Amino acid sequence: MSEAAAPQRLRFDRNELAGAFGDIGTDLPLLLAMIPAAGLDPASTFTVFGAAQILTGVAYGLPMPMQPLKAMAVLVIAQKIQGPVLFGGGLAVGALMLVLAATGLLGWLAQVVPRCVVRGVQLGLALSLGQLALKQYVPASGAPGYALAGISFVLLAFLLGNRRIPAALPVMGLGAVVALLSGVDWGASASQAALGVPALRTVAWSDVVTGLWLLALPQIPLSLSNSVIATHRTLQDLYPERAVTVRKIGLTYGFANLVLPWVGGVPVCHGCGGLAGNHAFGARTGGAVVVYGTLFVVAGLFFGGASSQLVRLFPLPVLGVVLLFEAVALGVLARDIASSRRELWIALMVALAALALPQGYVVGMVVGTALYYLGDRAQAAGDGQPGAAA
Repeated sequence: MSEAAAPQRLRFDRNELAGAFGDIGTDLPLLLAMIPAAGLDPASTFTVFGAAQILTGVAYGLPMPMQPLKAMAVLVIAQKIQGPVLFGGGLAVGALMLVLAATGLLGWLAQVVPRCVVRGVQLGLALSLGQLALKQYVPASGAPGYALAGISFVLLAFLLGNRRIPAALPVMGLGAVVALLSGVDWGASASQAALGVPALRTVAWSDVVTGLWLLALPQIPLSLSNSVIATHRTLQDLYPERAVTVRKIGLTYGFANLVLPWVGGVPVCHGCGGLAGNHAFGARTGGAVVVYGTLFVVAGLFFGGASSQLVRLFPLPVLGVVLLFEAVALGVLARDIASSRRELWIALMVALAALALPQGYVVGMVVGTALYYLGDRAQAAGDGQPGAAA
């Protein structure tokens, strides 16, 4: 292939800028909840998270962002697990994923897990994101919030896919205007602004062991199903011309989590939801992720102390609508199995297990895979019976 025909890896235009906000509805609330729960430094958290985005955008040349590890984030927020254990858990999950990638086990899993099960994982995540958007984000501000969400929904629905006026830009602009009118304290933000550079830190072996049991082991099943296998499938769906291996996804996941804890960064992963959301809002290259990461780096370096004020530029009802469209973009990927009743039922079973059960993603993945192969064996046995063709 000639250099001129090679796919563009980094582009910076209005569509990439719009696509940069495709995953903000997931990332920002989790980060803001983790900071006080774990006693994290806001400047380090934002700066390191942004740097991870930039490096990922450059490494892949695709709008595949990093996002906080969801199972870990929920446990940290609910149980107030402190930063040292969180960083230890990040090192543990990074080491586990690196071993799986280096030994080839990730590639084997990607081949063994059937497409309908992957679609079920994607659909389960879509339902989870949609539930979060409609139950927590959209109603957050009462009647004015519903009105803001309704206007945002109409704008997104009308402009989705428009390359001249990317849908996310007017919606995020609307949210910022509403936030400004509702009283962002710029005086407080200015007084709290200061240069905050992430500092090197140590991680005790005891925190790694504790983080392994409390955080890494509950996270690995979700990471295998969503962060690796489902993300790989989503890449094949959206960018079939780009050959990204499961091994590469596992290696970047592993290396990131072996590095970020030493500079105060929360554990991260790739995710099919963020990839689908960025693509839905117009991103086609790694430029969107670089822009997204730069916003976090600037916020962390200069406004880490004012994060409580800056976050008001992104009202929860607006983030909820963005999250809802991300969920829809992820869910519609399952349309390619609609013609097979058996595969559709397996996908729905996996999705419901992921949504409703403890460790539901791994339960759904294991049970769905077993049902798929048992069905194949039963069909093969039936085809081999005398008179089966009749």
